[in-house]
Amino acid sequence: MDLLAELQWRGLVNQTTDEDGLRKLLNEERVTLYCGFDPTADSLHIGNLAAILTLRRFQQAGHRPIALVGGATGLIGDPSGKKSERTLNAKETVEAWSARIKEQLGRFLDFEADGNPAKIANNYDWIGPLDVITFLRDVGKHFSVNYMLAKESVQSRIETGISFTEFSYMMLQAYDFLKLYETEGCRLQIGGSDQWGNITAGLELIRKTKGEARAFGLTIPLVTKADGTKFGKTESGTIWLDKEKTSPYEFYQFWINTDDRDVIRYLKYFTFLSREEIEALEQELREAPEKRAAQRALAEEVTKLVHGEEALRQAIRISEALFSGDIANLTAAEIEQGFKDVPAFVHEGGDVPLVELLVSAGISPSKRQAREDIQNGAIYVNGERIQDVGAVLTAEHRLEGRFTVIRRGKKKYYLIRYA
Repeated sequence: MDLLAELQWRGLVNQTTDEDGLRKLLNEERVTLYCGFDPTADSLHIGNLAAILTLRRFQQAGHRPIALVGGATGLIGDPSGKKSERTLNAKETVEAWSARIKEQLGRFLDFEADGNPAKIANNYDWIGPLDVITFLRDVGKHFSVNYMLAKESVQSRIETGISFTEFSYMMLQAYDFLKLYETEGCRLQIGGSDQWGNITAGLELIRKTKGEARAFGLTIPLVTKADGTKFGKTESGTIWLDKEKTSPYEFYQFWINTDDRDVIRYLKYFTFLSREEIEALEQELREAPEKRAAQRALAEEVTKLVHGEEALRQAIRISEALFSGDIANLTAAEIEQGFKDVPAFVHEGGDVPLVELLVSAGISPSKRQAREDIQNGAIYVNGERIQDVGAVLTAEHRLEGRFTVIRRGKKKYYLIRYA
């Protein structure tokens, strides 16, 4: 298999330093490559996913990936793509975030693979003990200020200002490449398109210190959305890989709501479906877009990849229950996921008249309106329409003793929690 051609078909190649040389190397040798992930939060997000899965594609093709956690560079802050200085985080915070990210990266790579086991490294291991004199003599002397000023990550910040701390970031990342080249035989660095300047700085450092040019760089396009909004963002915020920050149901919903204009591109980026499978989904999208088969395939594949088979089944169960309105068979955990962002009300008493609860929970503005809503068939309790204005909610209406879900009209859900 021509791996580079496969990546190009999937749209995963933005730039390469030497396409012909890299193709020849990948076709002839088992290559060690790396991609860096700075701990700027306690979880990675789906903006990181294309790079993570590209490492996995290299491993599946027989190459050896290194996922590098930026325990040191995360203390500095990468200016790439940023309009202003990052806030510096405490060392203890970055250490904790690094540990979380290391665990997340471990889900996607095979550390037991015969011949090409993956590895996770942390650049604090070699940058942390480095003294400033050694760094300036062994690394800094190889970079002219003119060379650094020409990099987009620096150039874009000249007018607004850039600290020496962030200005030096590319040298630290270059040192990472050199160190992995020396200790692991790493010949290729991959990253997002905003990392091109940092990657080529590493190649320059290797060339100047080793007199060799048999190392390469490859960048992946930054993922965009056809409607111009930012990929990986929703009204409720960033889509994280941590299920505690973004539930599997929310994660699944993000993908299933993908625009028709984006879905085939995302299938190529984020799934391991074959070319034939993706082309068949593309054909179905053209012929029957209302079936949303491509979106379902995308949501199922990526949710299973990130959260596992059981979490996927749970996300589908919640989605189907909310669509049909039949939620009585959902577990408390599934209700927590599915109704995370709906208005919630805590009821501290026992049995309660439905009219009274509708008013106290803010579902209906008055008792008169509450009675009308009930009589008109607009109120559903756990998916069942209630039209008796004298109805009383008892323990039987509590799902697993913890929740009652009330729907007003077609789509307005409210969650009643019991203290």
